[in-house]
Amino acid sequence: MCRSIKTLRPPVLPHEATEDDVRAAALQYVRKVSGFRAPAAHNREVFERAVEEIAEATRALLDGLEVRGAGGAKRVPEPVDAG
Repeated sequence: MCRSIKTLRPPVLPHEATEDDVRAAALQYVRKVSGFRAPAAHNREVFERAVEEIAEATRALLDGLEVRGAGGAKRVPEPVDAG
């Protein structure tokens, strides 16, 4: 685990994670997995795409988490049965 990546959910983070928080965590993850702090020009596109995809997955994860015992925790609404 990369020590620079912080837990982004309440109550560990005292506020809702910002886009900057999510992107920074995604960037640290891609750096750790790839072994590159900054990609060479020929790898820049795939590196940046990975950061964006991981940031998107992180947002989806945080939006879907239900943290029990945390006041004001987000819940994913149940689908409405149309039939």
